[in-house]
Amino acid sequence: MSDLELSLDPLAGGHSGRTFLGEVGGERAVVRIYPPGDGRGSAAPEVDRAVLRLVRGLVPVPEVLEARREDPASGLPGLLVTAYVPGERGDLVLPGLDEDGTRRLGRSMGRVAGTLAGMPMLRPGPFVDADLSVGRFPGDDLGEWIESRLPGWPQGRRASLVEAAGPAQDVLDTVGRTCVVHSDLNPKNVLVDPGTLEPTAVLDWEFAHAGHPWTDVGNLVRFERHPAYVEAVLEAWTGLRGGSPEMLLAGARAADLWALIDLAARVGTNPVADRADVLLRAIAETGDLHAWPFGD
Repeated sequence: MSDLELSLDPLAGGHSGRTFLGEVGGERAVVRIYPPGDGRGSAAPEVDRAVLRLVRGLVPVPEVLEARREDPASGLPGLLVTAYVPGERGDLVLPGLDEDGTRRLGRSMGRVAGTLAGMPMLRPGPFVDADLSVGRFPGDDLGEWIESRLPGWPQGRRASLVEAAGPAQDVLDTVGRTCVVHSDLNPKNVLVDPGTLEPTAVLDWEFAHAGHPWTDVGNLVRFERHPAYVEAVLEAWTGLRGGSPEMLLAGARAADLWALIDLAARVGTNPVADRADVLLRAIAETGDLHAWPFGD
């Protein structure tokens, strides 16, 4: 696009180093780069554009200005350009909040997750094209996922995790519907108004898929364990979708096992994967999905 400034400044917050601040028509814009061979295929920018259009008006997301596939002939990567949205990252705001503020932020996050959980899909799977056609995941059993993703774990530890995953799978199977899932929903990926603590934009949708209604809650409370925050997330979600906070928390921990296993398989690649590995080892050692090895 001819009016996109070529001088791009990296944006903090992600681990991929592919998101930049630029200008379009004299206005600030956010540019996400999709290098060839990143594993998502050439349609990735168009998929992300379609997801943002799907949820826009239900949860706050940036306006899409342009999406472009990679050009193998010229070597140009794919890109997605969105309007710049003011706000502060939730993970930077949260540590400075008092208990009331922590609870308000938790409610905001829980409402986002609950809204997405109310957007039905016919079956689980990844989004594969600009029409948001749903593909197939490699499997639907936690025990098999553990064996395939963590072959380097000692057999005893892996067996303990498989044992803990059995009841977790049973809990997940009590829900027979599928919805839109952000899959990386946490305060780091949400911009908020620092005054109202309401979200101004939910960012980074590249892992979005059709999946389990509890998955986003599991991500929200994976590392953020302040009681006021967790209680507010659960209360806001159940206020929209029903059920009890206690059941939701148990289900969210079970749903989050899928992501923890995948992250632990990539230990050493980024800080989130490293923390996930520590957390998953604690779950394996204790058999407790609520295990917390990081102290207060």
